[in-house]
Amino acid sequence: MKSIATKKVIVLTGNDAVAEAMRQVNPDVVPAYPITPQTELMHKFAGYVSDGDVKTELVLVESEHSAMSAAVGASAAGSRVMTATSANGLALMWEIIYIAASTRCPIVMAVVNRALSGPINIHCDHSDSMGARDAGWIQLHSENAQEVYDNVLQAVRIAEDTDVRLPAMVCLDGFIISHTIEPLEVNSDTTVQEFIGDFRPVHNLLDSDKPFTFGPLDFHDYYFEHKMPQVKAMEKAPNVIESVGIEYGKLTGREYGLIERYKTEDAERIVIALGSTCGTAKATVDDLREKGEKVGFLKIRCFRPFPVKEVREALSGARAVAVLDRSVSFGAQGGPVMMEVRSALYGETAPPIKGYIYGLGGRDINPDHIGQAFDELKDIASSGKSSDET
Repeated sequence: MKSIATKKVIVLTGNDAVAEAMRQVNPDVVPAYPITPQTELMHKFAGYVSDGDVKTELVLVESEHSAMSAAVGASAAGSRVMTATSANGLALMWEIIYIAASTRCPIVMAVVNRALSGPINIHCDHSDSMGARDAGWIQLHSENAQEVYDNVLQAVRIAEDTDVRLPAMVCLDGFIISHTIEPLEVNSDTTVQEFIGDFRPVHNLLDSDKPFTFGPLDFHDYYFEHKMPQVKAMEKAPNVIESVGIEYGKLTGREYGLIERYKTEDAERIVIALGSTCGTAKATVDDLREKGEKVGFLKIRCFRPFPVKEVREALSGARAVAVLDRSVSFGAQGGPVMMEVRSALYGETAPPIKGYIYGLGGRDINPDHIGQAFDELKDIASSGKSSDET
């Protein structure tokens, strides 16, 4: 694929970056229901529909449960479908997000991360998407508005790949990214259409010449057999995610993988995180590197499927590791990301790992906080033992 001749730089919020990507994708159907901080995203896209900039059928429904139900129905009928939600809205979709994955509907949904109630809170943490981590959706997490835009376009290709055929969430931190204005490079509409290609449904509920059953009643004699292809599809997803990221890099100059290693090659102490915190962590690493400290940062871009092999390789030389979680897994031995990292290293010669819970309900995290984690890793590296959760 040829590289684009020109790059257009515009200034958008994270929400507007999703809406712009959706406009360029021009999906057949978008079921929509507003919830803060996602609302502005759908307001923007609704304007594109109203102005005739897209040919999308915008379906305004009475709840998020209905939005995902409409998305599944439209996808089963052979349409390219996109939508968006946040927090309690994702929770209200719960029943149907499992159906979307099990029915192998390649729906792309932006999840503007927000804390789940209660108490009621409209600001960012990852309790919503982390709660859905086992629903069978691919999860891509974004560091900034540029990655939000790029991830949405790649998610369409990834979800619709014949080896995958699974729905995908593109996660962005509520308000921190969704409402912050940033400059970003966007592709031409023609470039996007050539990149994503035409939607070719594998099965079409409305094809009377090839009748097909969606969502049948399934007992113990076949339920297991119907789950295994879904498992295999998720196992094949990492190769597809990486190949799409490489192709996108050739097109735009911005290549993507499952993870991003930042100055980890000789790092003795490594911090791990996802989402908007990654930028703060990189700045902290830069400051500490100037002081001669061997520190590095590992960004998890793809949380589902979890990049076990890549994480193992990235941490192979570390003496101590800190994992930052913006959500709580109540009653578990740490946050969701920390448990995944520790599980990935099980059976390996692994460094001690310490988990940190931070930023719940939108509380800020700054370089001093991350610097404190790096400082505490010094003692952990010396003793070879991690301490309790912080």
